[in-house]
Amino acid sequence: MSASTESSPPAIIHDATTPSALLELAAPALVPPVLQGSGTSVPPITYPELDYGMTIGTERTRGGRLWVCWVGGGDSEKAFFVLATSDDRGATWSSPRLLINPHDEVRLGMARRVIVGNLWLDPLDRLWLFFDQSMTYYDGRAGIWFTRCDAPDAAIPEWTPPVRIGHGCSLNKPIVLSSGDWLLPASLWDRNKLRHPTSAPFIEAFHELDNERGAGVLASTDQGKTWARRGGVRIPRPNFDEVNLVERRDGSVWLTARSASGDIWQSTSSDRGATWVPPSETGILNVSARHFVRRLRSGRLLLVRHGEQIGVRTEKRSHLAAFLSDDDGLTWRGGLLLDEREGVSYPDGGQFDDGVIFISYDRNRDTDGEVLLALFTEDDVIARTCVSGNSILGRIITRPDPAAVAARHAREACGPGAADMSLPMSAAVCH
Repeated sequence: MSASTESSPPAIIHDATTPSALLELAAPALVPPVLQGSGTSVPPITYPELDYGMTIGTERTRGGRLWVCWVGGGDSEKAFFVLATSDDRGATWSSPRLLINPHDEVRLGMARRVIVGNLWLDPLDRLWLFFDQSMTYYDGRAGIWFTRCDAPDAAIPEWTPPVRIGHGCSLNKPIVLSSGDWLLPASLWDRNKLRHPTSAPFIEAFHELDNERGAGVLASTDQGKTWARRGGVRIPRPNFDEVNLVERRDGSVWLTARSASGDIWQSTSSDRGATWVPPSETGILNVSARHFVRRLRSGRLLLVRHGEQIGVRTEKRSHLAAFLSDDDGLTWRGGLLLDEREGVSYPDGGQFDDGVIFISYDRNRDTDGEVLLALFTEDDVIARTCVSGNSILGRIITRPDPAAVAARHAREACGPGAADMSLPMSAAVCH
């Protein structure tokens, strides 16, 4: 055990053999995490200490600043969030500006992590960061939280205290309906995610939530002051769901979700997300990975997924490509290849006021750990090659120091939950 733990509070000891004990064991996930870097505080982490790169997403402010969020620590119970900014469309990036690291293994006796979330600029020009928090890799409940920056272009951005608004997690951006309602994609993972080695204490926890498991939406009718679960649908053979939402021109809401097979599944709602038709396949093939669907300023839909042809599935996470639809997702054209390399995944993005599209994604999270940015236009997508002067592909946002990656691999060799992640990344040691 690290010598630094001698002055730490005594570890919490739990008996997880009764329902009340399970609730006590999961209770720390209901405690708001500390935001390190809000206002004048400085995140206690530097780029040389970062050891992993899994993208969460990116968003642009009204002033044109790009915010990006990614995961450090691992796609595991050791995960935490890092945010940075760029004021020149990704040519250069700031030092880490915000850190959400809820780990306190010494006191809690187990990991508490943040691993799923999204960045979104609302119609009032406020930047939202939605994130989940769970004990271990997954405790069967997790929880959707938000913090908001009301002046995201400021020299010293300040974030609101985190607020928990529901169970589960949210990976993709909300949408604003023509009715004025806001819909936030949500997912409460199925129970097979409790098979993760660190989740063993919670294998029988939260059965009362089983009817809510699956893809769904949270809704706000007051511009984000309050949120409530509105409805959901279960996708066959789910795998994290990773819901995308679009309001179609006929007023229905189109939901797309990831499945274990890789096929992108769909459902629609005609009552603003309260009820959903039985799910069906879209015919859009994909490896089992995140995809991205968003309406552009032109009215077209943008789709980013793996493969240069809609009806062909790639063997691996490679050939990340962009497509456009003029008919609300019934047919697609284009196929701009953003990155053909193996190990690329998890697109998210948006559009600048001048129409330039930005997409962030990652490559080889566990080794190279690169988070990258692509800038392109609708003309590029239709031409299937970069024909505009504003296009840049494969621009690196961040990548971890190889020494930090090696140190993380050494910690992981200790076994699940055996490293103290409350210490600085370069100092975390096996217990």
